[in-house]
Amino acid sequence: MAVGIFDSGLGGLTVLDAVQQRLPDVPFVYLADSAHAPYGVRTADDIFDLTCAAVTRLFEAGCNLVILACNTASAAALRRMQESWIPGDKRVLGVFVPLIEAMTERQWGDNSPPREVGVKHVALFATPATVASRAFQRELAFRAIGVDVEAQACGGVVDAIEDGDMILAEALVRSHVDALRRKLPQPDAAILGCTHYPLMQDTFQDALGAEVRVFSQARLVADSLADYLDRHPTMLGAGEAGFLTTGDPRRVSDRATQFLRRRIVFDAA
Repeated sequence: MAVGIFDSGLGGLTVLDAVQQRLPDVPFVYLADSAHAPYGVRTADDIFDLTCAAVTRLFEAGCNLVILACNTASAAALRRMQESWIPGDKRVLGVFVPLIEAMTERQWGDNSPPREVGVKHVALFATPATVASRAFQRELAFRAIGVDVEAQACGGVVDAIEDGDMILAEALVRSHVDALRRKLPQPDAAILGCTHYPLMQDTFQDALGAEVRVFSQARLVADSLADYLDRHPTMLGAGEAGFLTTGDPRRVSDRATQFLRRRIVFDAA
């Protein structure tokens, strides 16, 4: 039994860590497409092709269910995959919906009409491709009305985190928050719309101020996955836990070990 978790790089390890804590008896196969990271500056067609290739590899590893622990892939590729590509006996889920449901205080699967919610002014921090897709705004509109979303494309942050340059990453985060505040001076809430960004959550919170509620995805995705598997236990599939990368396994293993502060060993995908 195994569930696949995919990210363009190592940011999805924040999701993996949360789901492993929430579901300790479920094995996970993590695939990092490190050879092609970052996705956030690629075209939608390129992201679609790369995501399909990665998900195919996880299907081959025995995963019937794959979580796109990559906001860029979820934003730019998931809907197209669900409409025309995913085999009937497989499922691919994204990371946007659990976060939006939490922000709008809706239960999973609540298909009632959109309604007014407590938050009115939302700051979205994401990669350029995620911002360009407007997928977050589209999914939000299905569930809420009267919410003003101001998006900030956070160029360079993912690259800095992947390179382990946290000083540069912090400087970039503060610069992007400053740019967002010039457009939306007083947000009620902020969305960290990239699975790399939880590694910088304290910096985002400090730059935004204590009065802004910062939503991060990992725990919300873990709770949503647990609920999904309760209702669809056959989606666990076959396969054994492991870590795969399209990049240099030694380099990726070293960086992943720094991320999670426990030894992680990647194999070549």
